Amino acid sequence: MPPRDTLPEAVPAQSYGEFSAALRTKLLAQRIPSSTTIEVTRRCPLACVHCYNNLPMGDQEARAGELTLEEHCRLLDELAAAGTLWLLFTGGEIFARHDFLDIYTYAKKKGFFITLFTNGTLITPRIADYLVEWRPFAIEITLYGATRETYEKLTGAPGSFDRCQRGIKLLLDRKLPLSLKSVAVSVNKHEIGAMKTYAEGLGLRFKFDPMMSPRIDCSQSPIAVRLEPWEVVKMDLEDAKRVEVWTAFAESQKVALGAIDHRQELYHCAAGVIGAAVDPEGKMSFCVLSRQDTYDWRQGGFDEGWSFLKEVRGKVITRTTKCTTCRIKTMCGMCPANGELENNDPEEPVDFLCHVAHLRAATMEIAVPAHGDCDYCQGGAAHPALLDSLHTLNRRMNERWTEDGSSTPKVIPIVSTGCATGGNCPSCGH
Repeated sequence: MPPRDTLPEAVPAQSYGEFSAALRTKLLAQRIPSSTTIEVTRRCPLACVHCYNNLPMGDQEARAGELTLEEHCRLLDELAAAGTLWLLFTGGEIFARHDFLDIYTYAKKKGFFITLFTNGTLITPRIADYLVEWRPFAIEITLYGATRETYEKLTGAPGSFDRCQRGIKLLLDRKLPLSLKSVAVSVNKHEIGAMKTYAEGLGLRFKFDPMMSPRIDCSQSPIAVRLEPWEVVKMDLEDAKRVEVWTAFAESQKVALGAIDHRQELYHCAAGVIGAAVDPEGKMSFCVLSRQDTYDWRQGGFDEGWSFLKEVRGKVITRTTKCTTCRIKTMCGMCPANGELENNDPEEPVDFLCHVAHLRAATMEIAVPAHGDCDYCQGGAAHPALLDSLHTLNRRMNERWTEDGSSTPKVIPIVSTGCATGGNCPSCGH
């Protein structure tokens, strides 16, 4: 045995999160596609009104256009050769494809860390047993309601609530790596808390997303069930974890507000640098929401598609908008994909997101520096609407605190009904 002073230093223990974050940073610098999302189908047994890409199970045109098993295997070979480590299978509903387990098994044999997104309604004992044998890295099931009435009102599929509950039980009984999530829309907003309680009662993590987008075919139908901006922020305030995250973020923003982002690049996210998405027909893009610039994988291969996305990443902004120098835009999630879906223009600001961002900033007492012709800033055409949202948010939160006997949280203070002008506001009368 060598002397102790010649032994290598012990490597500090790392959590998986720390390890993966450090690795992604290294791969990002080398532009290696470490994460890839594959939509295996758009077909789904549910008909959720909020969904951005679902099609009926019996859609023969959609089925005929999907990549074959053999094509999926070739794609997976190319992904492995390109350096992909993390793989997400999503849909539609992944188990709508009868050969999905064949695709999945081939991916497992290639050594990917695989996450499965599913609604759980098609999971059977056979599928659950198979996943025990070929264990995924993670499984996420989406809940659409805590009660049968709400769940099936959103999914439009009688019996789907019970099928989802069965799927969850099958995975739980086999101790598979399961977590639950939801989308918060007007139909189920009153049951988000109950869904969280249900998940935590099962010992499972739970998250939800209140930011709905139009469909990828540009249909605006999901907007019909999108929450009002004040409802989005109210959900922030009612969730302890979100309060913690937004509080930390607010403090960092107050420190960083002196800096303006002068970058001219259109894309600021990691898509096309560290990852990509492949749709059911083999079209490669930055992410599942961005569809204006795509490469047909069937006509070339992943390496060619990856080079194409690198060229798209080189796009620069063509005009200055209020988003260009906005210092709170990270509070709204605005990106070119949002602009594409809402306005058919990756550079056009999305009104809903702007409203939410300014409302969050006001709620967290972050002063928003001027950033061009912004409707929601002081003097803008939509500023009165922002004040109305603040009034409504204050009233609804006060009603809640009165009902449950709690006091106003001090972590993220709700601004007073008076506006930031210091009084005598012609819009709100304070």
